[in-house]
Amino acid sequence: MDNSICRAYEDEIQSLEEEIKLLTEKYEDNQQESTFFSEEEILMSIKSLQTEFQGESEAHESPSDLKAQLESLETDLSFLMKFTGICFTSHSKKTMEKTRNRTVQKHRLSGNCHSLSFQLEFQLLEVQSKENVSAVVTDLSIIMESGEDSDVSKFVSSTEEHGNLLTFFRSLSSYAEWYEHRRCTFLHFK
Repeated sequence: MDNSICRAYEDEIQSLEEEIKLLTEKYEDNQQESTFFSEEEILMSIKSLQTEFQGESEAHESPSDLKAQLESLETDLSFLMKFTGICFTSHSKKTMEKTRNRTVQKHRLSGNCHSLSFQLEFQLLEVQSKENVSAVVTDLSIIMESGEDSDVSKFVSSTEEHGNLLTFFRSLSSYAEWYEHRRCTFLHFK
C-alpha cells in the first residue's frame, strides 16, 4: 500500500512539474510580446482606446444622432442600388480563424443586378501589421444565371481565378444593364 501511495504522489509531482513548465513558457512568451512595444507605444494605445471608448459612449447617448446616421446610410444605400442596379438579398459571415494579426472569414452573398441573380462565396484573409491592414480574397466561387452566353461563363471563371470582386461588380452592373435592354428589345419584337 505504501508503494501505491508513493506512486500516486510521484504522478502528482510529475503532473505539477509539467504544469509549472507550461506556465513558465507562457510567462516567457508574454514577456517577449510585451518587450516588442515601448512604453510610449503602450501609453499611446491606451489613450487611443480611451478616446475611442469615450467617443462610442457619447455616440450611444443620443438616439436621435443614431437615427439620423441610420437614415443617411439608408439613403446612400438606396442611391447606390439605383445607380449600380445591384441589390444584395442576403449576406452571411463566419469567422474561420482568428489570431492576433490574422483573420480568415467566410462570406456568402446573394443578390440581383437588374434581372440577373448571383451568388458569391469567398474567404477574406485580413493580415494586420503595425502600419496597415491588408485584405485578400481567396476561394472565390460565383454562381450566376448566364443562360447560353459563353462569354459570361469565361468572365466568371477568370474572376474566380483572380479573386477581383471590384471588377466583377463593375462588369456585372454594365452587363446586366445591357442584358435588360436586349431582353426588353426582343420582347418588343415578339
